[in-house]
Amino acid sequence: MPATMRLRTGLALLLSACTAEPAGPPTPATAPASSLAAGIPARPPRLVPAPAGGTVAEVVTAELGAGDTRLVVYVGASWCEPCVAFHDALLAGQLDADLPGVRFLEFDLDRDKARLEADGYTSRFVPLFALPGPDGRASGRQIQGGVKGAGAAANLVLRLQPLLASERERPPA
Repeated sequence: MPATMRLRTGLALLLSACTAEPAGPPTPATAPASSLAAGIPARPPRLVPAPAGGTVAEVVTAELGAGDTRLVVYVGASWCEPCVAFHDALLAGQLDADLPGVRFLEFDLDRDKARLEADGYTSRFVPLFALPGPDGRASGRQIQGGVKGAGAAANLVLRLQPLLASERERPPA
Protein backbone atom coordinates (compact mmCIF):
# COMPACT_ATOMS: atom_id res chain seq x y z
CA MET A 1 0.00 0.00 0.00
CA PRO A 2 1.52 3.38 -0.94
CA ALA A 3 2.52 5.67 1.92
CA THR A 4 -0.05 8.31 0.94
CA MET A 5 -2.84 5.73 1.05
CA ARG A 6 -1.69 4.49 4.50
CA LEU A 7 -1.62 8.09 5.71
CA ARG A 8 -5.15 8.76 4.42
CA THR A 9 -6.42 5.54 6.01
CA GLY A 10 -4.78 6.46 9.33
CA LEU A 11 -6.22 9.96 9.23
CA ALA A 12 -9.69 8.59 8.46
CA LEU A 13 -9.45 6.32 11.49
CA LEU A 14 -8.41 9.15 13.76
CA LEU A 15 -11.05 11.52 12.47
CA SER A 16 -13.85 9.01 12.95
CA ALA A 17 -12.82 7.70 16.38
CA CYS A 18 -14.96 8.42 19.43
CA THR A 19 -13.95 11.45 21.42
CA ALA A 20 -17.49 12.67 22.16
CA GLU A 21 -20.99 11.25 22.10
CA PRO A 22 -22.00 9.96 18.66
CA ALA A 23 -24.88 11.62 16.81
CA GLY A 24 -26.98 8.48 16.39
CA PRO A 25 -27.42 4.92 17.61
CA PRO A 26 -24.81 2.29 16.78
CA THR A 27 -25.30 0.07 13.78
CA PRO A 28 -24.78 -3.70 13.80
CA ALA A 29 -21.41 -4.97 12.60
CA THR A 30 -20.06 -8.16 11.15
CA ALA A 31 -16.54 -9.51 11.41
CA PRO A 32 -14.36 -10.86 8.64
CA ALA A 33 -14.11 -14.63 8.23
CA SER A 34 -10.36 -14.86 8.91
CA SER A 35 -8.98 -16.37 12.11
CA LEU A 36 -5.78 -16.13 14.13
CA ALA A 37 -2.87 -18.48 13.63
CA ALA A 38 -3.01 -22.10 14.75
CA GLY A 39 -1.96 -23.01 18.27
CA ILE A 40 -4.51 -20.83 20.03
CA PRO A 41 -7.18 -22.56 22.10
CA ALA A 42 -10.37 -22.91 20.04
CA ARG A 43 -12.41 -21.24 22.79
CA PRO A 44 -14.64 -18.35 21.82
CA PRO A 45 -13.60 -14.92 23.07
CA ARG A 46 -15.11 -13.83 26.36
CA LEU A 47 -16.12 -10.48 27.74
CA VAL A 48 -15.39 -10.14 31.46
CA PRO A 49 -16.87 -7.05 33.16
CA ALA A 50 -14.33 -5.39 35.48
CA PRO A 51 -15.45 -5.01 39.08
CA ALA A 52 -15.98 -1.47 40.36
CA GLY A 53 -13.49 -1.77 43.25
CA GLY A 54 -9.71 -2.02 43.48
CA THR A 55 -6.99 -0.61 41.30
CA VAL A 56 -6.89 -1.60 37.67
CA ALA A 57 -3.53 -3.31 38.24
CA GLU A 58 -5.06 -5.43 41.04
CA VAL A 59 -8.07 -6.37 38.91
CA VAL A 60 -5.90 -7.19 35.88
CA THR A 61 -3.38 -9.20 37.93
CA ALA A 62 -6.19 -11.28 39.43
CA GLU A 63 -7.62 -11.88 35.97
CA LEU A 64 -4.19 -12.79 34.55
CA GLY A 65 -3.95 -15.55 37.15
CA ALA A 66 -7.52 -16.74 36.66
CA GLY A 67 -7.33 -18.18 33.17
CA ASP A 68 -5.26 -19.84 30.52
CA THR A 69 -6.42 -17.59 27.69
CA ARG A 70 -4.90 -14.33 26.53
CA LEU A 71 -6.09 -11.20 28.32
CA VAL A 72 -6.79 -7.83 26.72
CA VAL A 73 -7.84 -4.79 28.72
CA TYR A 74 -10.75 -3.26 26.85
CA VAL A 75 -11.93 0.27 27.64
CA GLY A 76 -15.20 1.35 26.07
CA ALA A 77 -18.06 3.76 26.67
CA SER A 78 -21.81 3.53 26.19
CA TRP A 79 -21.76 6.61 23.94
CA CYS A 80 -18.98 5.27 21.65
CA GLU A 81 -20.38 3.73 18.47
CA PRO A 82 -17.37 1.48 17.69
CA CYS A 83 -17.29 0.36 21.36
CA VAL A 84 -20.96 -0.64 21.33
CA ALA A 85 -20.61 -2.37 17.94
CA PHE A 86 -17.62 -4.41 19.18
CA HIS A 87 -19.29 -5.25 22.50
CA ASP A 88 -22.51 -6.38 20.81
CA ALA A 89 -20.70 -8.39 18.10
CA LEU A 90 -18.59 -10.15 20.73
CA LEU A 91 -21.63 -11.06 22.83
CA ALA A 92 -23.53 -12.23 19.73
CA GLY A 93 -20.74 -14.67 18.83
CA GLN A 94 -19.90 -12.86 15.60
CA LEU A 95 -16.20 -12.64 16.54
CA ASP A 96 -15.71 -16.22 17.77
CA ALA A 97 -13.72 -17.38 14.73
CA ASP A 98 -11.60 -14.23 14.60
CA LEU A 99 -10.58 -13.85 18.26
CA PRO A 100 -10.41 -17.36 19.73
CA GLY A 101 -8.94 -17.79 23.17
CA VAL A 102 -9.06 -14.09 24.14
CA ARG A 103 -10.61 -12.65 27.28
CA PHE A 104 -11.54 -8.98 27.15
CA LEU A 105 -11.52 -7.42 30.61
CA GLU A 106 -14.02 -4.62 30.04
CA PHE A 107 -13.76 -1.25 31.78
CA ASP A 108 -16.10 1.70 31.32
CA LEU A 109 -14.28 4.94 30.55
CA ASP A 110 -16.87 7.10 32.32
CA ARG A 111 -16.80 5.01 35.50
CA ASP A 112 -13.15 3.95 35.58
CA LYS A 113 -11.17 6.79 33.96
CA ALA A 114 -9.20 7.86 37.06
CA ARG A 115 -8.14 4.37 38.08
CA LEU A 116 -7.30 3.42 34.46
CA GLU A 117 -5.03 6.46 34.15
CA ALA A 118 -3.40 5.69 37.52
CA ASP A 119 -2.15 2.37 36.13
CA GLY A 120 -1.12 3.68 32.71
CA TYR A 121 -4.18 2.77 30.63
CA THR A 122 -4.56 6.05 28.78
CA SER A 123 -5.63 6.95 25.28
CA ARG A 124 -6.97 9.86 23.35
CA PHE A 125 -9.69 7.77 21.73
CA VAL A 126 -11.97 4.89 22.64
CA PRO A 127 -12.19 2.03 22.36
CA LEU A 128 -8.84 1.18 23.87
CA PHE A 129 -7.47 -2.36 23.64
CA ALA A 130 -4.30 -2.79 25.71
CA LEU A 131 -2.07 -5.73 26.52
CA PRO A 132 -1.26 -5.70 30.24
CA GLY A 133 2.17 -6.18 31.70
CA PRO A 134 2.81 -8.96 34.22
CA ASP A 135 2.24 -6.47 37.06
CA GLY A 136 -1.23 -5.60 35.73
CA ARG A 137 -0.22 -2.14 34.60
CA ALA A 138 -0.35 -1.02 30.97
CA SER A 139 2.50 -2.39 28.85
CA GLY A 140 2.26 0.34 26.21
CA ARG A 141 1.21 -2.20 23.55
CA GLN A 142 -2.24 -1.03 22.54
CA ILE A 143 -4.58 0.21 19.84
CA GLN A 144 -7.14 2.95 20.21
CA GLY A 145 -10.07 4.44 18.36
CA GLY A 146 -12.17 2.93 15.65
CA VAL A 147 -14.35 3.70 12.68
CA LYS A 148 -18.07 4.28 12.92
CA GLY A 149 -20.69 2.52 10.86
CA ALA A 150 -21.50 -1.01 9.77
CA GLY A 151 -17.85 -2.10 9.60
CA ALA A 152 -16.84 -0.90 13.08
CA ALA A 153 -16.39 -4.32 14.73
CA ALA A 154 -14.69 -5.81 11.67
CA ASN A 155 -12.25 -2.89 11.55
CA LEU A 156 -11.36 -3.40 15.21
CA VAL A 157 -10.80 -7.12 14.66
CA LEU A 158 -8.43 -6.40 11.77
CA ARG A 159 -6.45 -4.05 14.00
CA LEU A 160 -6.54 -6.36 17.04
CA GLN A 161 -5.14 -9.39 15.24
CA PRO A 162 -1.61 -7.94 14.71
CA LEU A 163 -1.56 -6.73 18.34
CA LEU A 164 -2.46 -10.22 19.55
CA ALA A 165 0.06 -11.81 17.18
CA SER A 166 2.79 -9.54 18.59
CA GLU A 167 1.91 -10.79 22.07
CA ARG A 168 2.40 -14.45 21.03
CA GLU A 169 5.81 -13.64 19.54
CA ARG A 170 7.01 -11.82 22.65
CA PRO A 171 9.22 -13.88 24.99
CA PRO A 172 7.84 -14.57 28.49
CA ALA A 173 8.76 -12.01 31.16
